[in-house]
Amino acid sequence: MGEPEQGGAAPLPRTRRPATVREAKALSHPMRVRILRLCLSRELTNKELADRLDTTPGTVLYHVRQLVDADLLTPAPVRTGASGALEKPYRSTGESWWLDGPLADADTGSTAPVEAFQQELGEAGPESVRIYSRFVLHLSEEGLAELDRRILAVLDEYVATEDQRSDQPPYAGVFLLHRPVD
Repeated sequence: MGEPEQGGAAPLPRTRRPATVREAKALSHPMRVRILRLCLSRELTNKELADRLDTTPGTVLYHVRQLVDADLLTPAPVRTGASGALEKPYRSTGESWWLDGPLADADTGSTAPVEAFQQELGEAGPESVRIYSRFVLHLSEEGLAELDRRILAVLDEYVATEDQRSDQPPYAGVFLLHRPVD
């Protein structure tokens, strides 16, 4: 998934970068986060997304346009649907994974990824959970940064090689640390 090195060698590892204002805004709504996840493994049309998200195609189109404008979603080639009509599908660019802290800005205050994950988990049901760990850690700011760096390094490795496992069942997850109320 990285940029190719000179001479056709293996791709360079990807690195995170700060989200632009447009990207952060695009990721600040749970429906847009869900659209990106749904379009990550297959191309979907507005109608297919609307059916999956239990909303109208017009609502989905508004959110799709926000994601396309932020270069997080891209139009796929037009295809012919079952009824013979032309369909315009979309696919995720996968770039949202490589954004560093797009929702860390205190002005947005968005919990869109958490809300999207809760919706997806509710839709999939409790039997879909494969791994669960609950914990409390006492960490300094430096320790927190080190934990984040190490976990992201492992996840980045899996994300960067995801195309090698596309024939395997998908698993979705979220890693979240929060400050509990004492």
